[in-house]
Amino acid sequence: MNQFLDAIRGYDLTTRVSIIDGFLAIFLSFILVLIITQVYKMTYKGKNYSQSFVHTVIIMGVVVSIIMIVIGNNIAVAFGLVGAFSIIRFRSAMSDPKDIAFIFFGMAAGIACGLGFYILAVTFTLTLSVLIYLLYIMDYGKQEGKPRTLKITVPENIQYEGLFDDIFEDYILEHQLKRVQTTNLGTMIQLEYDVVTKEGISDKELIDAIRERNANLNISLNYAPSTPTY
Repeated sequence: MNQFLDAIRGYDLTTRVSIIDGFLAIFLSFILVLIITQVYKMTYKGKNYSQSFVHTVIIMGVVVSIIMIVIGNNIAVAFGLVGAFSIIRFRSAMSDPKDIAFIFFGMAAGIACGLGFYILAVTFTLTLSVLIYLLYIMDYGKQEGKPRTLKITVPENIQYEGLFDDIFEDYILEHQLKRVQTTNLGTMIQLEYDVVTKEGISDKELIDAIRERNANLNISLNYAPSTPTY
């Protein structure tokens, strides 16, 4: 420890200031990324919350600040680091595209700290954190209605075309017939729809209305299995 302190005393004033700035950048980036991950925890709505991901965002934010300190204005070092990091391959798929945004959020805060823009880093982090939380409170971008997969079984001798149009108009925002197939040795027909139910309409209300038209045969109403690809 004494040797380390003696080495610092032996440095010129510029080097000492650089070391202090480095510690300040690392400490501040750590604090800011803690705030970012706290916002992430408060606004996360998924079912696959990962503590490892939170730690990753914190580590990446601090590491990026150190990288920016090392690079400084040295273009040769910058190209060298690009070549070194190009070896890394990230194979983990993100379950939620918002996770990627938080990674970039943490990295941006780390970059600002590493370059010495401390006030900008604090302002940026606090402002964007507030905006993200407001979007969460307002539930902005929520899809109206509930996407479902609706399967209706009707007797083979019933004309099913247009049979449920008035019910769909009352209870459903959007509907699209996806499949028609026979079942029960050809004595019945199963209709499969992609539907979006109206806000405030319960599953039981929709099913009860359909039962009056399909001779009380089997009806299933499930969450739509479609998963967006990013």
